[in-house]
Amino acid sequence: MDILDEFDIKIIKELEKDGRMAYSAIATHLKISNTMVHQRINRLTEQGIITGIKPIINEKKVGYDWGSFTGITLNKDQDSNRIIEELKKIPEITECYYITGSFTLYVKIIAKDHEHMRSVLYEKIDTIPGIAKTDSIIELGCAFKRNVSL
Repeated sequence: MDILDEFDIKIIKELEKDGRMAYSAIATHLKISNTMVHQRINRLTEQGIITGIKPIINEKKVGYDWGSFTGITLNKDQDSNRIIEELKKIPEITECYYITGSFTLYVKIIAKDHEHMRSVLYEKIDTIPGIAKTDSIIELGCAFKRNVSL
């Protein structure tokens, strides 16, 4: 991975404050050229360092009051790619990680209420062939969420 220089870091920090900020405003604030901002953001995107600029939705404000962190045990770990493709089809699953320990995968699920959560777990996830079991921890609210500090 290429090392980020001070301008890359400053540009990323400006975008973290407001992802809609005009490149010209970033350039003015950092006292660099508009072209440099464009080139840097394009390069950071091409390198996969910036993976997109999108809205952060407050799930609770749009009716999703329940969240869970759910460990998934597979019958065979080598089925994980196929199972992940099935999990991607479930819109309530917002994150999926490979992990070590008792589970193969760990997912974040959001739901409108406890009946919706039950439906996601029992009717969508548990019906995927190759999943042996799930173990969920209900989340009571996000204390904070942030990017890694640069």
